[in-house]
Amino acid sequence: MSQPNLDRRDRDILRVLQKEGRISNQELARRTHQATTPCWRRVRQLEESGIIRGYRAVLDRQALGFGVMAFIRVSIDSHSEADAQRFEREVAALDEVYACYAVTGEADFVLQVVATDLDSYGQFAMNRIRRLPGIKSMNTMFVLRELKEQPVLPLD
Repeated sequence: MSQPNLDRRDRDILRVLQKEGRISNQELARRTHQATTPCWRRVRQLEESGIIRGYRAVLDRQALGFGVMAFIRVSIDSHSEADAQRFEREVAALDEVYACYAVTGEADFVLQVVATDLDSYGQFAMNRIRRLPGIKSMNTMFVLRELKEQPVLPLD
């Protein structure tokens, strides 16, 4: 995949928006040393090109009662396209799965999951994950502490 052709102003806009998605266009223009209308046009172009995929609120999982975050490495029995797609559909339907990645190495997928406590995680793992189609093995790693929780892409 090739790098998009972004100039300094585009990168400045993206740096600010990654950290403050609700900033007004006027403030964004001020911080990036641009006039408001050209800044607005650039933001719209970045949205239309798919570089900016959307805006969302970042929620505090612990404040919402999700005291447990874990990563589950999953290996599946079959690697046929149909079986992998079925597994992906089933995982996408699980609200507790915060993110899912197809990976290389010892596992086929890594799931990032949240739960209110260890008991609810255990029930979820045994009653939902283990019952997904084609699970060969799973291994859980619990998060002890989040060191960097809001990723920002390097734009330099």
